[in-house]
Amino acid sequence: MGLIEATRTCMSKFATFSGRASRSEYWWFLLAVVIASVVLSVVESILFSTEENSGQPLTGIFQLIMFVPLLAAAWRRLQDSGRPGWYALLPMLFSLAFVVVTLFGVFAVSVVVEGGEPAGDEARGLLSLIGLSGLMIMGAIQIAVSVLMLWWLTRPSELGTNAYGPAP
Repeated sequence: MGLIEATRTCMSKFATFSGRASRSEYWWFLLAVVIASVVLSVVESILFSTEENSGQPLTGIFQLIMFVPLLAAAWRRLQDSGRPGWYALLPMLFSLAFVVVTLFGVFAVSVVVEGGEPAGDEARGLLSLIGLSGLMIMGAIQIAVSVLMLWWLTRPSELGTNAYGPAP
């Protein structure tokens, strides 16, 4: 399967989370999305970039539109290798957890420092150490989950029919 055929297949199944997707289908489609994003980014930098505004609305809109087709293709790709498709959500869930933990930490520090209780240097130092440790742990978990997802997406297809359907 080539770039154009993979793109057509994935776009025709843009919200199909059942079935299977071969390695070539998934990776060619991902490459097509990356190429289109780079081309849009270059076009936007030529057309819209100024000193005051360097936003990229077209690239952002394109990536939002491509979110569901990419998620569906990754879902089917994982199912092709015999894993549940919902595993494709793991990096996003850990990213969300990272943001929540970070915001909770900032909130907790602001309550202690700005609240009615005077916070000495020792308290601020301890809170900073705990916060930095938490960020480092969450960052390491995020990297590990992302590497694991990459490994899963590169695994060969299960031969023949598996629990998710016939081979693509």
